[in-house]
Amino acid sequence: MKPLLFDENLSLRLVDRLADIYPGSAHVSTVGLGNALDRAVWEYARQRNFMIVSKDVDFSEIGLISGFPPKIIWVRRGNCSTRNIEVLLRESYDAIEGLSEDAESGILTLF
Repeated sequence: MKPLLFDENLSLRLVDRLADIYPGSAHVSTVGLGNALDRAVWEYARQRNFMIVSKDVDFSEIGLISGFPPKIIWVRRGNCSTRNIEVLLRESYDAIEGLSEDAESGILTLF
């Protein structure tokens, strides 16, 4: 499975909390993209084979225009805790793995 790249609107702590099931994942702030434009994050993920995890619709829109990769995991939960996001990503492992391996799919929306 491709590693995850967490957008700045998600906690850096998710990288460590989810390392057991999503090894090799990173957060934009740890790869020098903390305040980068979405296009720069997109390009970084594309070049390094990451899937982007974000609460921001912009990545889904870029994907619809530019195609994939990278693949997008769009978290559509409102204000919630980091623990809540962690549980969601753990419970969605099979769907995320499916996205990673499906050549026809580019976006997974999680509620």
